[in-house]
Amino acid sequence: MIVVAGEALIDLVPSSPEPLRDGRLPALLPRRGGGPYNTAVALGRLGSPTAFCSRISTDAFGEALLHGLRTGGVDTSLVQRGPEPTTLALADVGPDGSAGYGFYADGTADRLFTLPPALPAGVRALSLGTCSLVLEPGASAYEALLRREAGRGVCTALDPNIRPGLIPDPDAYRARFRSWLPHLTLLKLSAEDAYWLAGAPDGSGAGGGADRDVAAALRQWLGAGPAAIVITRGGDGLTVRTPGGCEVTVPGRRVEVVDTIGAGDTVNAALLHRLDAHDALSPAAIAALGTDDWRDILGFAARAAAVTCSRAGAEPPYATELAP
Repeated sequence: MIVVAGEALIDLVPSSPEPLRDGRLPALLPRRGGGPYNTAVALGRLGSPTAFCSRISTDAFGEALLHGLRTGGVDTSLVQRGPEPTTLALADVGPDGSAGYGFYADGTADRLFTLPPALPAGVRALSLGTCSLVLEPGASAYEALLRREAGRGVCTALDPNIRPGLIPDPDAYRARFRSWLPHLTLLKLSAEDAYWLAGAPDGSGAGGGADRDVAAALRQWLGAGPAAIVITRGGDGLTVRTPGGCEVTVPGRRVEVVDTIGAGDTVNAALLHRLDAHDALSPAAIAALGTDDWRDILGFAARAAAVTCSRAGAEPPYATELAP
């Protein structure tokens, strides 16, 4: 089983990217979301035995989130419940389908997550990321979960999925991120995340010194613990790098983009699902993967993300949609 730990929230997505003709603002449509939540649902749809570990509100949004997990085949026995409201994320979708977010997270249920008892013995991987590792007091509990499970040999995956507006002290967060590296098996980053975490001048990846900063940071991060780092670049594809010097890039799949909500989370799920298919949910097994193995794994993730981008909201594909 793969356990995904982190926040579950509601994305409020505008029904139209532009104001209506009469000047009214478009309606906001509630969509189930949160990076870890989307990852869990995507894993369930792909057919991986998956459990979600979080704290979800008992309000109507929380019930909808639980329903989405169950219909996706995700085990909810590790979910904690609380009466506090559900976190809301206001999505701002650009003309190219990219999304920015504003969060309403004060006093919400997922922030009060507490460290659970040891996960079941059959757990093979633990995936974490996004807001859950930023917002206290839950962030410290998720961090403790990461360290504990890594210490007992569980394969661990992290997608920081940086939301700068939620991080009041970037340098402190960067230091905390570096402290997680010895406990990670797989690190997945968007190119934008990599520039931000490396402290590149503006996070834009415009070239020159910023690119050198990121290249140096990647070498340091690889040397600190992860068996592999996967960098995503939207439509330009994915690259994996390993401490042993393996580097493989696959192109993105061309698709008519509706929006990119949930695309990175789909990549997380697809990577874990396909690594499991290669019996590679451990540092030693990942180190043994060859170029052809990584092309298969990354290509599968690119196909899965393209499907998500082709429809509104975080709607990852089912296994039957990715059949050869």
